[in-house]
Amino acid sequence: MKFSLFVHMERLDAGQSHKQLYDEFVQLCEIADAGGMHAIWTGEHHGMDFTIAPNPFVNLADLARRTTKARLGVGTVIAPFWHPIKLAGEAAMTDIITDGRLELGIARGAYSFEYERLHPGLDAWTAGQHLREMVPAVKGIWEGDYAHDGQFWKFPSTTSAPKPLQDAIPLWVAARDPNSHEFAVANGCNVQVTPLWNGDPEIESLMGRFAAACEKTPQVPRPKIMLLQHTYVGSDAADIVRAAREISVYYNYFFAWFKNERPIHQGLIERLSDEDIAANANLSPEVMGTNLPIGTAGDVIERVKKYEAMGYDEYSFWIDTGMSFERKKASLERFIRDVMPAFKE
Repeated sequence: MKFSLFVHMERLDAGQSHKQLYDEFVQLCEIADAGGMHAIWTGEHHGMDFTIAPNPFVNLADLARRTTKARLGVGTVIAPFWHPIKLAGEAAMTDIITDGRLELGIARGAYSFEYERLHPGLDAWTAGQHLREMVPAVKGIWEGDYAHDGQFWKFPSTTSAPKPLQDAIPLWVAARDPNSHEFAVANGCNVQVTPLWNGDPEIESLMGRFAAACEKTPQVPRPKIMLLQHTYVGSDAADIVRAAREISVYYNYFFAWFKNERPIHQGLIERLSDEDIAANANLSPEVMGTNLPIGTAGDVIERVKKYEAMGYDEYSFWIDTGMSFERKKASLERFIRDVMPAFKE
């Protein structure tokens, strides 16, 4: 089992400057690298202070000079917001800057808020079709002298300039439904799964879909599968209770952004009241504490050992929680110090 950090700049209110958020983002990444984490992942989002990540390649190019060993991953770019030639070239340049440490994840996207602004009229199904056309196109452009005549993009023979430093940049696809798993595996892509707050039944189901996809395409070598989850390693019982409450608030805001119904001003969604949060029993602190690895180091080790036994290759510590930087930092340090050694070969 390999371990990675999944992190963005993020805030629920205007209490911190964007500069302060970026400085804290860098510090968390430096801790992950120094602590021996396999990779650092950051994604792409637009116009949302909830998840601030307008171009992950910029962040990773900066991290390349601040870290030494960790793989640097895009988790993920949103396929319909990119042209294949532009994505292939920017990824290749970033691979050179990072000395061949780049991992590239591609997804269809999740927020209708972003679709409305960057690709009006787009729905999730059509975004998924962009993803399916994007993956082979990017591979072809890296190979060179590749022409494309697809549904969404058409261009004559093109070669990525520059070409990647790695012989093959590892590609990842964010997958949930069986068809997405089958597409990823058939195209030689690793798979990233995000069960959100849904707990072990969903985690088992996602692994089942991946395994079925591998069985369906036996001629393709088994790719890797990464599990992304909110995680908190607490110092004592009161700290753990507080963390479950904070992650409950975070997921209430996640759900509000996803529904795209509340007013938004200066990149921040209208504040949720205590009554709004209490009304959503599916996102209660009790559900968070039951379904997510929130607990002592021993509790987290026990949960992650189950995921390792299921066959997951990488566990990504999703640290975006709306917590203070100090609380995120302390939890990450406890994870590196007290949890990761239990998985050393």
